[in-house]
Amino acid sequence: MDRKEGVLWMFQTLKRELLAGITVSVVALPLALAFGMQATGNSDGAIIGLYGAIITGFFAALFGGTKSQVTGPTGPITIIFTGIVATQGLEYAFIAAFMGGLFQIVFGLLKAGNYLKFIPLPVVSGFMNGIAIIIIIGQLQYVTGSFLVVILTILFMLVAMRWIKAIPPSLMALILGTVAVVLLEKVLPAIHFTLPFLHDVIFFDSVERIGEIPKGLPQFHFPAADLSTMIQLIPAALSIAILGSIDSLLTSVVMDNMTGTKHKSNKELIGQGIGNTLAGMFGAMPGAGATVRSVVNLRSGGQTAMSAMVHSVTLLLFMLVFGQLAAEIPLAVLAGILIMTGITMFDYDSLKILKDEPKTDAAIMLVTMILTVAIDLMVAVGVGIVMSALIFMKRMSEEGFKINHISESGLKIYNLEGPLYFGATELIAKTISSDNSPDIAIAIEKVTIVDASGALLLLQLKDQLKERGQSLYLVGNDLDLGGILRKMNVFHEFGTTGHFETLEELITYLKFHQKLGTEPE
Repeated sequence: MDRKEGVLWMFQTLKRELLAGITVSVVALPLALAFGMQATGNSDGAIIGLYGAIITGFFAALFGGTKSQVTGPTGPITIIFTGIVATQGLEYAFIAAFMGGLFQIVFGLLKAGNYLKFIPLPVVSGFMNGIAIIIIIGQLQYVTGSFLVVILTILFMLVAMRWIKAIPPSLMALILGTVAVVLLEKVLPAIHFTLPFLHDVIFFDSVERIGEIPKGLPQFHFPAADLSTMIQLIPAALSIAILGSIDSLLTSVVMDNMTGTKHKSNKELIGQGIGNTLAGMFGAMPGAGATVRSVVNLRSGGQTAMSAMVHSVTLLLFMLVFGQLAAEIPLAVLAGILIMTGITMFDYDSLKILKDEPKTDAAIMLVTMILTVAIDLMVAVGVGIVMSALIFMKRMSEEGFKINHISESGLKIYNLEGPLYFGATELIAKTISSDNSPDIAIAIEKVTIVDASGALLLLQLKDQLKERGQSLYLVGNDLDLGGILRKMNVFHEFGTTGHFETLEELITYLKFHQKLGTEPE
């Protein structure tokens, strides 16, 4: 490539990234405003959501590890932040966002990204469905307070999703909904009626607006907090860090599948952490990798971090230049956009395949979803992961581990196959403890993994059988297991007369010492 071709290539790349960034900012704008409003429950939140998209979007892209990924307020982050605002107040919610970002940076430095992405699918489906329900429920006040506007906004989005491809549905609904409100306020009188259970419903009346949006760059806004307050905020900060990390890494996997590339999990966590730390310091909502915005960015030609940073700069310019226009956006229009966002976020496939999935997976999904709505997102994810782990261990003990026996020269030999871990110890103990043979051997040649519980079980069985006058021998080495049994002194405890490398060596030893008995009836 000569110099002229190089310059042309750079120009085309720059043009492509700029256009992609501008395109995705159009998608991000209404969502940032709506999620911000959801978090605070009033019009003041709109600017907080916009600041969040600007700050986290720019710095997560600059320092992150996933090409083309766009960061900003998302459903899971919004629900977490909403709960913190409700219980701790907005000022302390910013501190929690700051601390959550620091935790994410620590996660990245500790290489936790290698593990956070292994969240079972039923848990992911469950908490995403729960979040969708919470988002919809949170907007019901606008359904009863400005019914016509919300319904019109939803219809505008549906029409745009079906027939208009050039403009994002959320932006189309934002524009048309705002125009409709302006026109209706001039020609339509206030209409109120009463419904069972809902009581007073406002079909149409004057509609509350976002209000004045500050002009200028986000200002440093970090309230002072003493050590006890920060300790009190640790659970909230961990919620932001863990769920934000899971949300971001799930989006990273989606981007990998679309691009055929491989993201850097731990670098992505550090980038997300830097973005959220700065968001907390400047009075903005925290964010996470946003799947829809990232996909739009990629399909618009964005292939590097530049397009995501351009998206943030474009949002900032919009705030500075067109902030007065945004001030006229009705809150009920944003509520309609959020309701449709919740509806589209819901994982309907998880419900369709309930009858086909293993019942345990379906139960995990439903429990996670119910707990997300009824109690707390972190509790739901924690319970879902624990349930998944317990069910997995049960399956491993039933299917992944096998124990069978043979008899040779009067010696009962139990062959262990698969992982010798705590999930399999009960089966092994029950099987061997019920055997009254005078000489029993455990062969470990086909054991793939050993944990502390499995190693301890071997020693406990040895002592137990010895008290009953039986002899237990261990056959095989642990070279393929990293020498773990040797390191844990299991071979040492069995001794040279209890541990043998091969079955032939053991049988030769027993015959030489005339220790082989007859096989019991």
